[in-house]
Amino acid sequence: MKKEDSIRTNILSSRTGIPNPVDIHVGKRLKQRRILLGLSQTQMADMLGISFQQIQKYEKGTNRISASRLVDLSNVLDVNITYFFNEIPTNALNQSPRLMTSLNEEPSNEIKDNPMTKRETLTLVRNYYKITDEKKRRSIITLCKALAEKN
Repeated sequence: MKKEDSIRTNILSSRTGIPNPVDIHVGKRLKQRRILLGLSQTQMADMLGISFQQIQKYEKGTNRISASRLVDLSNVLDVNITYFFNEIPTNALNQSPRLMTSLNEEPSNEIKDNPMTKRETLTLVRNYYKITDEKKRRSIITLCKALAEKN
């Protein structure tokens, strides 16, 4: 494929309305951190001076997050900017606009199937760390392991 064709394909890919897997991953990491901190979309939006609908779009990957907004988000969420790119699946990296060559490629289910992006996991982790008694926390881990073994 000629370089001009590749550039044209990437431009067209960005116009299909299908969120890029990298943007989806960054959005899921944003949502994960927001939920771990116990913030609603509205609270977070107020902290940034934007609408909660914009937060929804960021979290779904439908709107890309600019570099300056990423700095704002990392400050509000008290994380390093690299946090948003941690644990990014290889297949998502392979579908970056630079590497995409086909309009027919769909984002992988690997991102959707990650248990760390599910609300119940985040709720469990947030509430677990609210327990100050170390002995009780160890008991919860033991209980979870025992229940998992019975499956």
